[in-house]
Amino acid sequence: MSQIQTGLLVLLLTFLGVVGYNVYLSEVTPVERSYSEFIELVKENKIKAVHLKGGAVVATDLQEHSFSSYIPDLQTVLPLLKKQQITITAESDAESWGGFMKSMLPIMLILGGYLIFSRNQQGGKPDFGKGKGKSFHPKKKIDVSFDDVAGISEARLELVEVVDSLTNPEKFSTLGGYIPKGILLQGSPGTGKTLLAKAIAGEASVPFYSIGGSDFVEMFVGVGASRVRELFTEAKRNAPCIIFIDEIDAIGGKRSGGNASGSNDEREQTLNALLVEMDGFDSDETVIIIAATNRPDMLDPALLRPGRFDRQVTIALPDVKGRRKILEVHAKKIVMARGTDLSDIARSIPGFSGAEIANLVNEAALMAARKNKTAVDTLDFEEAKDKISLGLERKNVVINEKDRRVTAYHEAGHAITAKLLPDTDPVRKITIIPRGRALGLTQQVPLDDRYTYSREYLINRIKILLGGRVAEEIVFAHQTTGASNDIVSATDIASRLVCEFGMSDALGPVAYSQEQDGFLGGTTSSKPYSEKTAERIDHEISALIEQCYNETYELLTNNNKFLHKLAEALLVNETVDFEEFEIVHQCYINEIKIEENLRHKRREG
Repeated sequence: MSQIQTGLLVLLLTFLGVVGYNVYLSEVTPVERSYSEFIELVKENKIKAVHLKGGAVVATDLQEHSFSSYIPDLQTVLPLLKKQQITITAESDAESWGGFMKSMLPIMLILGGYLIFSRNQQGGKPDFGKGKGKSFHPKKKIDVSFDDVAGISEARLELVEVVDSLTNPEKFSTLGGYIPKGILLQGSPGTGKTLLAKAIAGEASVPFYSIGGSDFVEMFVGVGASRVRELFTEAKRNAPCIIFIDEIDAIGGKRSGGNASGSNDEREQTLNALLVEMDGFDSDETVIIIAATNRPDMLDPALLRPGRFDRQVTIALPDVKGRRKILEVHAKKIVMARGTDLSDIARSIPGFSGAEIANLVNEAALMAARKNKTAVDTLDFEEAKDKISLGLERKNVVINEKDRRVTAYHEAGHAITAKLLPDTDPVRKITIIPRGRALGLTQQVPLDDRYTYSREYLINRIKILLGGRVAEEIVFAHQTTGASNDIVSATDIASRLVCEFGMSDALGPVAYSQEQDGFLGGTTSSKPYSEKTAERIDHEISALIEQCYNETYELLTNNNKFLHKLAEALLVNETVDFEEFEIVHQCYINEIKIEENLRHKRREG
């Protein structure tokens, strides 16, 4: 019988016991009468005996019928009972409570039996402090190898010797060296930290314990520490093995000194237990602890010292070669059309993590299935990428013609500014079809991965962001709220350029903000400068944005015909891709040449 069936049976028996007890009480409990009726029957000499229980009384009449009542003042009634020669018996409140306990004994026995049964089912140990089931039942067979890990070759090479230490420990011990006890995998979400830990266990063919950091945290103080000790005891029995703790920052955060409230007692006790267990391995116990986090800045320094997490491996986002390899791994799981260029797809998704690439491949397969295709082609990947990066198309949104024209010129302003300025990312697609919360989008994709940014690139990026607002003012002589996000982004770049990157001509190479952040952000900044300097910073940021705005205005004014041509193309086609954008640009260049030739002929004639 399963535990669920046993629990339901116990609940049913308990319910029946309570019902039976209530029926029993209704049968044996005397009818209740008022105090005045009781006194009247006593005076008429119709009461044979009374039984007193505190202030309550059970009276028996001459016909042997019983009823109950309540006596507010027993001392005034006793003389009357003695005068009528009524038999009086009494019991204390404790005896009454004992009778109640006797009547509840069957129900208590049923519940007690269920608790004993549950205890035996758990091997004689109570449930409190016991880890989650998956934590203490290691996987003996992991169907993941290093062949399934792509795009992070440097991190993979760093961990190959861990596999060697598990399969061939004598290789290191003969030279007097020892393998790191703990390995911390740190990186952005979706970069493959968990997959890499599974690959190590799969390559070494050893038991693999996988548990989340939050699984140790409970509301009862001491439960997390108990789970840590039990996990490590179980792991030592199955050595060599691997313990993988995902999101270790849930229990490994920095301890706060002088915490009077005790609100973090449970987490800190769990961390202390983890620190002690990581120090307690014997030399013959090959237990490797691998932990993963995307917030290494939050971890307690005691965890990161040598002897605990000796090795810290940073897993960065894959470059273009890594993205290509990850695409190849996931493309094996779907039916690919011939001629699909994975290299081109890899170049078009800079900044994608391994998890996002896996999602891209799946979305492309779903796109092809919706169209009843027999294979996934490049167009499906393009649509899937646009859905993930730009949002779902909202083709059913009804937009009036005036707003469509404003959006078309706005996006044309972005695209033309990006096209005509040097050191910018090429425009890949322009659309006025609403996606997500935006009415239109201009997509730029870099030709290569960028790791540093020049001042010219950042300045031109501000101009591109302001290009939409400038185009609106040139054509319609008014402003709309459609440029709000662009202005926020432009201001952020200008602020970082002045305060963080030290690229201001007026203020020089000085950092005016001190920020600390992890992979997920969460920045904390200080202000190590005076109010006078703050005024200079504000003035410099405003002057930089104003200068970019004026130069963008001049650029689009000088190329007014190009702006109108592209906007009209967007109003007709709604979406303009890279090739179509180049055609519009070439037509504009040809018209300029024709006009120059005509002007030249007029001057000669």
